[in-house]
Amino acid sequence: MSASQTITKELRAWIIEQAGAGVSAPALIGAMCKVGWSEDVAVDAIEQVLRSHVDEAARTQGWPPAVPVPEPALDEAPLYIDLGDRRVQVLMTLASPRVVLFGGLLAPEECDALIAAARPRLKRSLTVRQDTGDGEVNQERTSDGMFFQRGETPVISAIEERIARLLNWPVQNGEGLQVLNYQPGAEYKPHYDYFDPQQPGTAAILARGGQRVGTLVIYLNDPAKGGATIFPDVHLEVAPCRGNAVFFSYERPHPSTRSLHGGAPVIEGEKWIATKWLREREFR
Repeated sequence: MSASQTITKELRAWIIEQAGAGVSAPALIGAMCKVGWSEDVAVDAIEQVLRSHVDEAARTQGWPPAVPVPEPALDEAPLYIDLGDRRVQVLMTLASPRVVLFGGLLAPEECDALIAAARPRLKRSLTVRQDTGDGEVNQERTSDGMFFQRGETPVISAIEERIARLLNWPVQNGEGLQVLNYQPGAEYKPHYDYFDPQQPGTAAILARGGQRVGTLVIYLNDPAKGGATIFPDVHLEVAPCRGNAVFFSYERPHPSTRSLHGGAPVIEGEKWIATKWLREREFR
């Protein structure tokens, strides 16, 4: 980092203030580039400042400690990632919250195969009761869904191996793929995917593989209208496009990760997605 591109006290305060006000990382980078920063150095500076700020806040406020999270290999800003059996496009990245949008993670026939296998097994989706760890019907989530066992079919096994290579996270640390179907009007209101450590039922959940540390939402079809994945803290909406997938991680079970997200209501047509939740350790 050159002398003319040093993280001064004033710059640090500005980045923290802007991020706290909900300004997106791309907007912050653009503003810094306009005053002479190179894009790569601006990205590094923003990540360094925000991580330092969150770590400092965590120490002073007694937040849960940060843990390693899945992370795709994006250090050299690749346009594509070659996974051996498939070449996946990197369409968008966001530093805080950590969000990456991938293009073409699944082939059309893989999307169709997941839908066909899931359809006869669909039931009303449940949410996890964090006081007991049990599932329950919740009006916040109005989809139908089902879970596959990890490696249940050759297609699922191939997809899970691909996801592991993409996110640099072991296959065994993933929960089974969940397939969800949203009819018109169905939605999943904003929520966090991690388990609240303050709830009495969380200990039993964590015993199966530790905290959730990352989520991959794969779009299996193209709804006519609506159904975006939304991140309210940063005013981000990801359109559901068949074969694409949005990944986000959360290094501690705390709102500071800004990983609040939801599924906007489907307006016309239906939406099919597959969700892969990633745990700290082997999920049993």
